[in-house]
Amino acid sequence: MVNFDGFGPEKIIEVYNPKVGMHGFVVLDNLSRGPGKGGIRMTPTVSIDEVSKLARAMTWKCAMADLPFGGGKSGIIADPKTISKEKKKEIIQAFSEAIKVVCPDLYIAAPDINTAEEEMRWFYEANGDKKAVTGKPKDLGGLPHELGSTGFGVYHSTLVALEHMGLDVKKITFAIEGFGNVGIFAAKFLTQKGATMVAASDSRGVVYNAKGIDFAQLEKLKSSGKSVADYKDGKKLPTADIVKVKADVLITAAIPDLITIDEVDGLKFKLIVEGSNIPMTSEVEGLIHKKGILVVPDFVANAGGVISSYVEYKGGNEKEMFRLVEEKIKKNTKIVLENAKKKNVKPRDAAVDIAKARVLEKCKICKI
Repeated sequence: MVNFDGFGPEKIIEVYNPKVGMHGFVVLDNLSRGPGKGGIRMTPTVSIDEVSKLARAMTWKCAMADLPFGGGKSGIIADPKTISKEKKKEIIQAFSEAIKVVCPDLYIAAPDINTAEEEMRWFYEANGDKKAVTGKPKDLGGLPHELGSTGFGVYHSTLVALEHMGLDVKKITFAIEGFGNVGIFAAKFLTQKGATMVAASDSRGVVYNAKGIDFAQLEKLKSSGKSVADYKDGKKLPTADIVKVKADVLITAAIPDLITIDEVDGLKFKLIVEGSNIPMTSEVEGLIHKKGILVVPDFVANAGGVISSYVEYKGGNEKEMFRLVEEKIKKNTKIVLENAKKKNVKPRDAAVDIAKARVLEKCKICKI
C-alpha cells in the first residue's frame, strides 16, 4: 500500500456481489474539502494500490482547481473485452448499489477507463440520485466530454504559459501528442488563436510539416476513421517520434510515461503542457526543468474535466462550464508559474505546495 504521508486515504471500501461476479473498491483519499471526486476504472488488473494513487492525484487536482471536492477513485475488477454489454451493465449496477452507502455524500462517481456516458446512466439508474455521478448523458443533465472541457482548459493553460514566457501565440508552433478528444480541442482553439500546428500523433503514426498543418483537414480525416499519418501534405513518422519533432510547444494528450529519461537530451521544445495524466515521471520532469523547458503539470493544465463535473454536479449549463473552466485554469496556471519562478522550483513542486495548503486549511485529521 502507498504511504500517504498523513493525508490519507481516509477510507477504503471493498465490495463484492458473488452472484453477479462483482468485485470492486472505492478509495476516499481526503474529504476535507468535500466528497471524494473521481472516476470508475474497469480493468481486469485494477488494484486498490493503483486506485489509491489515482485518488491522491484527484485530491491535488480538486484542491488546485479550488473545487469543493476531495479526492476519490474507484475500481471494478472486470474485463469489458470478454463480457457482454448486458453483463457489464449488471456489474456496474451491482457496484452502484453496493456503494450507495457512501454515494453521493462521501463519493461522486464519473467515467474513467472502460466507462463512459452509458455506464454512468446505468450507475445512476441503480443509485437514483443524479448528484451521485457526473459524466452522465445530456438527457440526464450531463455535460458530455464531447464538449471539449479538458482541451479547452489545456488551451487556456498554454496561453498563460506563453504569456509568462514572453512568447506571442501567433508566432509559435506546436505539436499535439494524441489527436483525440483533448488534443483535438486544444489544437482547434490554438489554431483559431493564430498558432501553427506542425505535428500531431495518434496510435497509428505522426504527421509532421514544418510549414503547418491545416486543422480542419486533419480533423475531417480523423473523424472519417483514418490516422493523422494519412494526412497527405506532411512527413509520416512512427508514433513515438512525436517527442522528437521540432516545435515551440508540445501538448501531451494521450499516453502516460510518454517521455523517457533517454529522450530528454533530444527534446526541442520550449514549453510542454501536460494535457494527459502522468506523461513522464517526476525524475524526468526534473531533468526537463533543468534543461530549461517549462512544464505545466497535468493536474493544473487538464483540470477542465473535473471543473466541468462540478458544474454538472450543481446543475449548471454549458455556458457556465466554459466560463468557469477558463477562469479557474487561467488563474491557477498563473499562480503556479509565478510561485515556481519566485521560489526557483519546478512548477509541479509549486503546484503541490499550493494544493497541500488548500487541503490543510480545511483538514482536521491530517498529520502535519
